[in-house]
Amino acid sequence: MLPKKRPVEVVKPDEDSCSDSDTGSLRKKARIGCLTASCASATSRGSAAGTGECDGKKSGGGGGGEESSVSASSTVVEPSVTTNMGLEDVNMQEIDEDLHSRQLAVYGRETMRRLFASNVLISGMQGLGAEIAKNLILAGVKSVTLHDEGLVELWDLSSNFIFSQNDVGKNRALASAQKLQELNNAVLVSTLSTKLTKEQLSNFQAVVFTDVNLDTAIEFDDYCHNHQPPIAFIKTEVRGLFGNIFCDFGPEFTVTDVDGEEPHTGIIASISNDNPALVTCVDDERLEFQDGDLVIFSEIHGMTELNDGKPRKVKSCRPYSFFLEEDTTNFGTYVKGGIVTQVKQPKVLNFKPLKEAIKTPGFLLSDFAKFDRPPLLHLAFQALDKFMCEVGRFPVAGAEDDAQKLISIATAMNEGLGDGKLDDLNPKLLRNFAFGARAVLNPMAAMFGGIVGQEVVKACSGKFHPLVQFFYFDSIESLPTEPLEPSDCKPLNTRYDAQISVFGAKFQQKLENTRSFIVGSGALGCEFLKNLALMGVSCGANGKLTVTDDDVIEKSNLSRQFLFRDWNIGQAKSTVAASAAALINPRLQIEALQNRVGPETENVFDDTFWENLNVVINALDNVNARLYVDQRCLYFQKPLLESGTLGAKCNTQMVIPHLTENYGASRDPPEKQAPMCTVHSFPHNIDHCLTWARSEFEGLLEKTPSEVNAYLSNPSEYTTAMRNAGDAQARDNLERVLECLDRERCETFQDCITWARLKFEDYFSNRMKQLIYTFPEDALTSTGAPFWSAPKRFPRPLEFSVSDLSHLNFVLAGSILRAETFGIPVPDWAKNPKKLAEAVDRVIVPDFQPKQGVKIETDENATSLSSASIDDAAVIDELIKKLEQRRKTLPSGYVMKPIQFEKDDDTNYHMDFIAGLANMRARNYSIPEVDKLRAKFIAGRIIPAIATSTAMATGLVCLELYKVIDGGHKVEDYRNTFANLALPLFSMAEPVPPKVIKHQDMSWTVWDRWTIKGNPTLRELIKWLADKGLDAYSISCGSCLLYNSMFPRHKDRMDKKVVDLARDVAKMEIPPYRRHLDLMVACEDEEENDVDIPQVSVYFR
Repeated sequence: MLPKKRPVEVVKPDEDSCSDSDTGSLRKKARIGCLTASCASATSRGSAAGTGECDGKKSGGGGGGEESSVSASSTVVEPSVTTNMGLEDVNMQEIDEDLHSRQLAVYGRETMRRLFASNVLISGMQGLGAEIAKNLILAGVKSVTLHDEGLVELWDLSSNFIFSQNDVGKNRALASAQKLQELNNAVLVSTLSTKLTKEQLSNFQAVVFTDVNLDTAIEFDDYCHNHQPPIAFIKTEVRGLFGNIFCDFGPEFTVTDVDGEEPHTGIIASISNDNPALVTCVDDERLEFQDGDLVIFSEIHGMTELNDGKPRKVKSCRPYSFFLEEDTTNFGTYVKGGIVTQVKQPKVLNFKPLKEAIKTPGFLLSDFAKFDRPPLLHLAFQALDKFMCEVGRFPVAGAEDDAQKLISIATAMNEGLGDGKLDDLNPKLLRNFAFGARAVLNPMAAMFGGIVGQEVVKACSGKFHPLVQFFYFDSIESLPTEPLEPSDCKPLNTRYDAQISVFGAKFQQKLENTRSFIVGSGALGCEFLKNLALMGVSCGANGKLTVTDDDVIEKSNLSRQFLFRDWNIGQAKSTVAASAAALINPRLQIEALQNRVGPETENVFDDTFWENLNVVINALDNVNARLYVDQRCLYFQKPLLESGTLGAKCNTQMVIPHLTENYGASRDPPEKQAPMCTVHSFPHNIDHCLTWARSEFEGLLEKTPSEVNAYLSNPSEYTTAMRNAGDAQARDNLERVLECLDRERCETFQDCITWARLKFEDYFSNRMKQLIYTFPEDALTSTGAPFWSAPKRFPRPLEFSVSDLSHLNFVLAGSILRAETFGIPVPDWAKNPKKLAEAVDRVIVPDFQPKQGVKIETDENATSLSSASIDDAAVIDELIKKLEQRRKTLPSGYVMKPIQFEKDDDTNYHMDFIAGLANMRARNYSIPEVDKLRAKFIAGRIIPAIATSTAMATGLVCLELYKVIDGGHKVEDYRNTFANLALPLFSMAEPVPPKVIKHQDMSWTVWDRWTIKGNPTLRELIKWLADKGLDAYSISCGSCLLYNSMFPRHKDRMDKKVVDLARDVAKMEIPPYRRHLDLMVACEDEEENDVDIPQVSVYFR
């Protein structure tokens, strides 16, 4: 269950006593992110917060700050109006795994618990502050306090998805609270609307300032840096197409997990008695160790001295071996077995305070094409701060005097840098920086909101490596290629004024009249819809945004798909998302569809639809759908903006007609699949056990009941099909159906308990006994090598015991699910362990004797466990006879209920049964077991996902969208990005251009499509190609050959229309909406060299 909706309570202090009244305190615990001894002795602290001014002048939404006389240990006095959006206490240890499953896959339980205990302040609630708050509230911190002294302006609506025009004139923090609270009712959202003092910062584990001048930032950072325990301080700004981040997590910050990756492991094949010792591993998987890593050993036979759990350093690491910095000369001789596992070491970082770091900055680079940019932007932002201190406002867009003043300030500051002086200040860039300085653009806010949100998570949890310490970024290439007139950048008193100040009113019109298509409205889709609505894309009279998604909203979506609420569960994603986006910008011209994009919906997304588009944005979660959309965009020559996330990683790829290669031009290698024999008989890791468990679940509870229903619904047709197939698979199907209706048919819940208990005996005892009988522990292969050598693990049968809770839980889950397939009600006593144990004890378990001659598959290339037999047909006939006899005894209308696996419902016993199957099997093979949550990640194939990387990816894509809509950019202006927020790593690069093919004076790429109109005949088509110097010797339509020069009778087709040949020869059904057909033509030049020509489209209407 989601927590109930929080009440809105406004607490107003007594005006006469506001100087000494306490408006309430946030329930505060010692800082979690600081993993040093000081944390243990830290005491609780009280509440409140505020930004500062420079020389008494306002800087955007910030407020001024005098030094307060209130000590850190005193009760904090807060005279502001404070709104607490939620008052009930939160159980820090309870994690809603249904809601946070994808996030848990990234962070793990311990990190989530630390987040649940963390209080965060966000100061400055313009677009950037709103994005950071969204990401942290979705992540599930304990509390978020929103601070802003400023009022909502129409200007803010360019970047803040929370505000509407009705909020103009209200305090930004107060106007934000209710909508942000709806994102996660388990997070306490409160507001502060007056000036902050530095002492108030003691209420938080992390503080973020998005709109504060440098002097106040230094003052606040000093306080945070020297506080015990330290308070994580983050200063970040977005100014037009420029942004920066500064992080200070204290003098000693411990990172418990620098990258979030699972520890690497290897299966040992041998260890030498040497100094240093050489360790070799089986070539099942490449080792990922690096020189200097620490590892531990376990399960080694012979050289047992290494099983002591002591971390040891490795060196000279190779794909399947490494040297151990250990003298093993006098150790026992290695015999067999062993696992080597990487030990992840904590890392202590020493952050400098802002006043020191700003003088000797270290930069995180994002774009190697801009290697010299960070020092320049470091200077530019300081110059802007000084400009605002002197003038009391931002530079005005298009005002040359303001730009020149900022350049002069930067020049003077540069002269004082001594040896650190920059050679080139790039006045053109500084001029653009000045003109856009007041604007907070939505794509920049989204990108930086993702990065900063992740840094806050790091500060509160110690999970992942923080940013050390400055990050600067610009997307100056996003500007229109045509120079902007100052008059074009003047505000028009619209919600887009901030964006107009950077891009101009003419470009804004282009954005508004864009016809766009978003494919998918999940996590990426929600962010894209929000971004496009704020940018004004498709918001004009001639614009249109189409979004499609065939999925419905589930509870697990709510932790990152922020346009959805708990009351939307079960509704269509695209419809809800479109409605929410229209609330952000009522002018959005949006249509929501529930169609999957694929060959089967080309009547919906027809030629006219694709031809009318200006841009396509993928928000998909699978490769096949991406490839299809890529082919459509390639065919219709439409720009495709591609992105994806995996946990803290994200990537973006720009697919621009004639400038870049397409998405499908390069493919990732396929994932390595474990051989079938390994999964079924010789598992050596928990993934193998879970793969097997998922397969057994589907076979027992979905496929077999479905086969039973297929047989019972039409016995004659089913049996005829089985006879015609006459193979091992048909025999197996019939055996399972007969078994289900005869020997294993259940009529009472006790029958279901018997079935589950006997399954336990079969899977985990009898099959293991048979395997050991067939391949004893001392068995040898045909080459004389030990059969049970790594990576194989020798199994041990399990003995069932009602006193073992895991055994009993397996039977409980199995019997409940079996009962569901037979429509048998589950009695209340079934979930009482004592009564269930009594029922299990009543089951008679027959003795088992291993058999001679049982074939157990050991061939790693085998694709089926069913073996063909010469008497399959006879066996099938006999099975059908027995089935017919059994069917006659069944009541009329008898059907079973197949169960489809559903991973996201923890009450349905699906994962209980799968986890039970996998863990019992793991116990057979001495493989470490996993809890149900970890089992869900693996068996449910859950893709780890968090809001921060999603937000960053979509922000980056929308910066590229500016370039696409402008239409005049070169390939070197575009950027593809790979980022890993865990490290953090940002790698931006120019897209790869498409491969060019040349012939005579012509050239083309994969983007080109040759079209011939006028409904030509085959002869006319061949002549049209001959005029290009090409001899067409083979012409195909789909999989059918229309013409080949080697076949004499094909000459008779020369004077027929190509479209008629497609209908008559290829038997192609051409729908009425189709105006052309596509041909694959094989050609050669005059020297008989094959020439790879573009696809040829023949228009017949």
